[in-house]
Amino acid sequence: MENEIMNRPMIECDNLVKIYKTKDIEVLALQGLDITIDQGELMAIIGNSGSGKSTFLNMIGGLDRPSAGRLIVDGKDLFKLNEKELVDYKRSTVGFVWQNNARNLLPYMTALQNVQVPMMFDSNHKKEQRALELLELVGMSHRKHSKLRQLSGGEQQRIAIAIALANNPKILLADEPTGSVDVKTGAYILD
Repeated sequence: MENEIMNRPMIECDNLVKIYKTKDIEVLALQGLDITIDQGELMAIIGNSGSGKSTFLNMIGGLDRPSAGRLIVDGKDLFKLNEKELVDYKRSTVGFVWQNNARNLLPYMTALQNVQVPMMFDSNHKKEQRALELLELVGMSHRKHSKLRQLSGGEQQRIAIAIALANNPKILLADEPTGSVDVKTGAYILD
């Protein structure tokens, strides 16, 4: 059984479709995507603006429901998850790094507090220790008491990565994580 789990793909999409509907219009954001991504695989999704990249990430992240097709992530059919299961999925399966730092960080909290937020509902009593380890991993332990306004864009993005890793997700999704930083900081973030 364990070998079967290790050999199954992490993400499977068959004819995945997303349509956004408003009162007056329907927008086809994603049409018929077929893709398989294996465990441990690193994948970059590139395309023109409006081609459905963020829509796809949002569906994998459980933030948006597909309109049609099939989406299986870590053995879970995202079409069939109820709201409680979806919350558990988002908490334990995916970590998300947004391009916009305002979506990653709470401005009135320190870096350390921000990294602890995803762990709020975890019974592990070593939250601060885990948060400190993550800040060290991204080279930001020296800024643990800094608030958002005291950090550069690159520093904020590195803290966002620590936040995304806080609950040991099986998948890390990053929507243009280096789009708002310089080349040197971008290379550091990707490393």
